[in-house]
Amino acid sequence: MTETIKAWIDRYFSDPQVISLAAVLVGGFAIIYFAGGMLAPVFASIVIAYLLESLVGLLERSRLPRLVAVLVVFIAFMTLLLFVIFWLIPLLSSQASELLQQLPAILGGGQELLLALPEKYPDLISKAQVTDLIAQIRTEALRFGQQALEVTFSSALGILALLVYLILMPLMVFFFLKDKIAIIEWVKNFLPSDRSLTGKVWADVDIQLGNYVRGKVIEILIVWITCYTTFALMGMQFSMLLGALVGLSVVIPYVGAVTVTFPVAIIGYFQWGFSDDFAWLMIAYTIIQILDGNVLVPLLFSEVVNLHPVAIVVAVLVFGGLWGFWGIFFAIPLATAVQAILKSWPPARMPGDENPA
Repeated sequence: MTETIKAWIDRYFSDPQVISLAAVLVGGFAIIYFAGGMLAPVFASIVIAYLLESLVGLLERSRLPRLVAVLVVFIAFMTLLLFVIFWLIPLLSSQASELLQQLPAILGGGQELLLALPEKYPDLISKAQVTDLIAQIRTEALRFGQQALEVTFSSALGILALLVYLILMPLMVFFFLKDKIAIIEWVKNFLPSDRSLTGKVWADVDIQLGNYVRGKVIEILIVWITCYTTFALMGMQFSMLLGALVGLSVVIPYVGAVTVTFPVAIIGYFQWGFSDDFAWLMIAYTIIQILDGNVLVPLLFSEVVNLHPVAIVVAVLVFGGLWGFWGIFFAIPLATAVQAILKSWPPARMPGDENPA
């Protein structure tokens, strides 16, 4: 067994550059895993700066000095942030509160609908099964309400921390953009000196990761705005909240689209019943999902390495289990980065090959 392990190590880790790359990957993973909670604002600021860097680069290519480009992009970012804080979040919170208030009525109407099923389809479902299902729904609804209440109280208790983050994160984003080159040079002091392979892998990962993250943000915004506009024009309740849910659902391919269909259909049914308006709602929602999957995604992610659906599910499970919501949010870009690393990894040295120079 020892000889087998030694032979495997010699085959894949005989190159010093591979060892350097492995050390950088292990070190980065350890920092994120063990210090992710404490450094969450720093990581979030890095991600935001990474997204804004493409706009800064675009302005630089237009002959603007970097500092001026950074100031223009940062002011636009702060304007958007203030819009989100003072308009979007209160609107979403208001609609979410209104939905929670109407939840008992929705559950009551759903109970009546379920109780009618045994009479219409006695061979498929029994009254006892419906009763058990209603009890489970009530239990889950009660648990959801308690969790929502706990989140409200915890949010109230953590308002000071939130205010600190709202001050610190924009400052960090600004300095990450302004002093990007100096920060990168400082980080290089802690990396192995023989890191040409690490640089090559990072270049590939940067292309894949940047294309994916920027494309996903654009996709979220387009789907969100399209759904909100469609729902609002149809006079649907909670149109902004549902549009946000559908937009964010694209973060998790396949699963997200199926999951968010239920609240859209349920709220549409309890507003209109089985009517023409409900049918048009579901038709419009289906068209949006089809256009997203078959037109928007290929346009936005044509340069991104495609992942097999099994790889996507595994990535969501693994990274979601490690880091919760943020692990799910970044599961696909992280999986894309892993695939880029494996693609750039040097081939194994077979027995008899000469040692690398």
